[in-house]
Amino acid sequence: QVQLQESGPGLVKPSQTLSLTCTVSGGSITTTYSTWSWIRQPPGKGLEWMGASAGDGRTYYSPFLQSRTSLSRDTYKDQFSLQLSPVTPEDTAVYYCARDIPQHRGTRWDYWGQGTQVTVSS
Repeated sequence: QVQLQESGPGLVKPSQTLSLTCTVSGGSITTTYSTWSWIRQPPGKGLEWMGASAGDGRTYYSPFLQSRTSLSRDTYKDQFSLQLSPVTPEDTAVYYCARDIPQHRGTRWDYWGQGTQVTVSS
């Protein structure tokens, strides 16, 4: 049973860096053909895919966020992380990590974390 858990600060100041970590259990982020995504949902808006970390170590980014986004991973801990910098109040959202359904990378997911609210405010 795959489980994902987001962790990180819930409040970030404008111009600073948003950093979140997703811890995976019951699965491995290095599994062949697997990809693991970050998705966010601003208040009153739809889901926005941000990027994904693949089992072979490759990363994929939304073209809308690539310039501000960096994904990394720690394979020993089965963790993958998101950095978004610099942030503005428009980055306030609930942030999710999730496992991609392989044939629908970046668009559909089968296992999700519970989500974590991040507020960008001074």
